Amino acid sequence: MKIGLLARIEAKPEYADKVEAMLRDAVQLAAEEDHTLTWFAFRENDTTFGVFDTFADEEGRQGHLRGRIAAALMEAAPTMLSAPPDIRPVDLLAVKLP
Repeated sequence: MKIGLLARIEAKPEYADKVEAMLRDAVQLAAEEDHTLTWFAFRENDTTFGVFDTFADEEGRQGHLRGRIAAALMEAAPTMLSAPPDIRPVDLLAVKLP
């Protein structure tokens, strides 16, 4: 695991619960992606959410960006989000897993 994605998602207040549910359900889609090594969804505050995921290579990262989770997020963006998701590629410097 060398690379990842960090996404910040800002929900409209009236859709925060739906965004949370969408992210909770998305873990099932992430489990189906062979190249997604780890996947975390989190909530920072009432309306701010995020996703952090890791991949072994760029092919896996690009495949994830073309996958069902990204498509669902972009489909929800105009209605449920106050801004487009801020998705940034990251390079992992060190990793500790159980």
